[in-house]
Amino acid sequence: MPDRLNAVTSLLGGIHDVGTDPVRGGYSRPVFSNAELDLRAWFTSEAAARGLDVETDRNGIMWAWLDVASGERTDAVVTGSHLDSVPGGGAFDGPLGVASALAAVDLLQSRGHRPQRPLAIAVFPEEEGSRFGLACLGSGIMTGSVDVARALNLKDQEGNTLADVAGRNGLDPSHLGPDREAIGRIGAFVELHVEQGRGLVDLARPVAIGSSIIGHGRWRFTVTGQGNHAGTTLMSDRRDPMTVAARIVLAAQNAARSTPSARATVGRIAPVPGGTNVIASSVDVWLDVRHPDDDVARALVQKISDEAQGAATQEGCSVTIREESFSPTAHFDQGLQRRIAQVLPDAPVLDTGAGHDAGVLAPFVPTAMLFVRNPSGISHSPEEHAEPADSEAGAEALADVLADLTVRPSC
Repeated sequence: MPDRLNAVTSLLGGIHDVGTDPVRGGYSRPVFSNAELDLRAWFTSEAAARGLDVETDRNGIMWAWLDVASGERTDAVVTGSHLDSVPGGGAFDGPLGVASALAAVDLLQSRGHRPQRPLAIAVFPEEEGSRFGLACLGSGIMTGSVDVARALNLKDQEGNTLADVAGRNGLDPSHLGPDREAIGRIGAFVELHVEQGRGLVDLARPVAIGSSIIGHGRWRFTVTGQGNHAGTTLMSDRRDPMTVAARIVLAAQNAARSTPSARATVGRIAPVPGGTNVIASSVDVWLDVRHPDDDVARALVQKISDEAQGAATQEGCSVTIREESFSPTAHFDQGLQRRIAQVLPDAPVLDTGAGHDAGVLAPFVPTAMLFVRNPSGISHSPEEHAEPADSEAGAEALADVLADLTVRPSC
């Protein structure tokens, strides 16, 4: 067990070689990859070293339990996060919350704390959606927010379905689905996460309390044109879907910049066949749009879609648009926020534009978040960072919150 004064730093140091990406930099830890499986084994070992009872449920969610004397696992206080990453991601997005939860248990045990409510650490799979394209997949399946039939047929870039991959990793695909029993055990959920912005930097504070998660969604534009030879096809004779894709990127930038509080991003484009000397026959473009007002977010997507249709017509192409996911703005439980604010009176309250499992759980159980300062505000990048002192401050804040929630009646 690590030195509790540097517990989070020590825990993260133990996994800093797992899933390093020599091409992109940072880490690539897609769900059920060798790297993510190694992290699952690491978590099991660390939790067991603290006397926690570890189980994996039928949806692949890991639970590490600190039981009360009765052994009943009801009205539990749950914390945790995820271990998977985006391609070439940072070291803190996800693992910081898991390591901080383990460190918080160390702190509670060192204080001689005796919980009156069961405490659990949960690790949710495929939070980033980097393998199957749907973020918060584990928590979404558990809550029923994601249709399980659709989820099982999702494919990774190698053509493996979620059903295939789940089956190869000890899960029965026919048992994946909404788990009311698991949800019913949760009395309160508190997720700690590295801040994915500059709010705490500008406020000069190490830890904040989350208020809400801005609504966000992903849309897939498929532009179809005419594949042809790059050298023999005159510019006037082309039906080039890549030109339309470029205009979608610009339309997203222009629409978001002209809409206060909006974010719009094209982070992935996949041309077919993808040759350097080939005019593409089709191009897939993935659009991410976020805004605090869900109606504004959808209006923004409609504006971009209209421009895509116009561009496709001009280029002699066609375009289809499919919504892959949409998560409305999630507001965390106000009673739980007030209670945490009493425990952490100096912590500011911030919203976030990043999605989290806590946002998926928010409609079903009292949910809250804590954020730890990121000195650059950069995330989903190898440059993502949290200073050791801030990480330890986050773990101590989490321990204080868990101590309060496990000795007082449910909020």
